[in-house]
Amino acid sequence: MTTGVTRRFTELRSAYWTRGTAGRATPEAAVVGLYRLWLVALTLKVLGSSWDVSWHFRWLRDDFAPPHLLNSVGTVLVVALVVFHTYTGYGVDQRALRLMQWGTGIFLVAIPLDVINHRVNGLDITAWSPSHALLYLGTALMVAGAAVGWWRAAPLGRPRTALLGAFAFFFLENVLFPNQHQEYGVLELRSWDAGHPYAEPSLLAFAANQIGHPVDRVAVAHFALPVPDWVYPLWGVLAATLVLVVTRRLVDRQWAATAVAAGYVGYRCVVWAVLVGAGFPPSTVPFYLLAVGLAVDAVALAGLPGAVAPLTGAVVVTGAGYLALAGQAEWIAAPPVSEPSAAATAAVLALGWYGAEAWRTRRLRIQRAQRGFEGCPNPR
Repeated sequence: MTTGVTRRFTELRSAYWTRGTAGRATPEAAVVGLYRLWLVALTLKVLGSSWDVSWHFRWLRDDFAPPHLLNSVGTVLVVALVVFHTYTGYGVDQRALRLMQWGTGIFLVAIPLDVINHRVNGLDITAWSPSHALLYLGTALMVAGAAVGWWRAAPLGRPRTALLGAFAFFFLENVLFPNQHQEYGVLELRSWDAGHPYAEPSLLAFAANQIGHPVDRVAVAHFALPVPDWVYPLWGVLAATLVLVVTRRLVDRQWAATAVAAGYVGYRCVVWAVLVGAGFPPSTVPFYLLAVGLAVDAVALAGLPGAVAPLTGAVVVTGAGYLALAGQAEWIAAPPVSEPSAAATAAVLALGWYGAEAWRTRRLRIQRAQRGFEGCPNPR
């Protein structure tokens, strides 16, 4: 696979490595080739990050652990692609290129900051930390840049729709990544209660020493579930819904939100089986996202007026998400959830939904004005 990717990138470089500016006319074959490489790069990063979170619920941190190295291969390919886009101007407009550049820059700055954080403050054993947040932000901007670039440059047809869905999947995986701490943590705590903890003794001892506590259930709970119970449902429902609402707009297909949510849940199921089969700790799988995706599509299919849809949608999606979480906790397993947080989730989601719709309306007006006519359906 690596040889094939290297060969493809070398072919593109040999054929198109000439100085240009963003927005340059790009042959269709080059557009498809470039964004297939983006797909490979982001796949490597996702596989590395999925392995990484399971790794850190078993062993102490290692800068050169295999999951980090796999993620780094994807990052190197991303950097190479951004350099290519920047120098040649092929395959991107100015907005897509800026998003790619800012995302890559933030991610590369966050890597040494995260290492320094570990050296100064000791092992950072939570996904919810400032240095990790910079990594998520950088990745989000990278993926957004790739999605915008493909949306603008790709030829019409099924491949365009499929790859837009893939970029939506990558974005959803990135924004929901912090929630995996609780998804692993709830089962980590159960393994302690059962007398067979998944984490090795040195990791549990380190976690206990960080809070000046003996290795007992209190220390394990602090390591496994370090944030309040309202964080998991609020972030999960809020982040997933906003990503899926935008996905509906970009992909412009019925049940697009459900398809992306199902793709993410399906991916988590496959990774769960592979990692557990390899002896790594298990996590809960966020099956509740299927209800969130269905609710987003149902609101869109209802055809509600623009002023009503965000508020109605926020209530419907929040209700569906929290009910699905309660059912998952009852019948399978789920992280702890603070039910009263549903009201705050719905309120924040309504504001975010209104903001997304207002931004889209403004962009449509600007694009129509620039094109010199009104009523352009779904302008690209």
